[in-house]
Amino acid sequence: MFAHACKLGMEGVVSKVRDATYPKGRSNDWVKKTCAQRETLTIAGFALDGTKWDGLYVGRRKGEDLVYAGKVDHGFDKTSTAELQRRLEPLVRKSQPYAKRIAHKGVWVEPKLLAEIEYRAKSAEGKVRHPFFKGLREDL
Repeated sequence: MFAHACKLGMEGVVSKVRDATYPKGRSNDWVKKTCAQRETLTIAGFALDGTKWDGLYVGRRKGEDLVYAGKVDHGFDKTSTAELQRRLEPLVRKSQPYAKRIAHKGVWVEPKLLAEIEYRAKSAEGKVRHPFFKGLREDL
């Protein structure tokens, strides 16, 4: 059932221990299992909060165009952040690489690096929900 729910694009399933009762409030007899999807997305830029790292802006290729797919702000540690900044710095450009301009402020880069992103679902606009950075894709 879980695999089918994920295949349908649902966020996951909630299940109960078979012989448990239905008490009021929260209980450890209920378990929530969320689906996770993975996708390789193009890095379009990064966000800073002052001077502090605040995530990656990613996009999805549609033909020759790069379409905004969201901001990834989880899955980074000090080592991965430092490595990403080192790799992205030489790629900095003045304008957004997206086909359609977005309202977010960021440091934009040439869209040459690919990131593996895990997420729970996509919005109707195709943006990733609850995204998590898993690493750079060096093999593609």
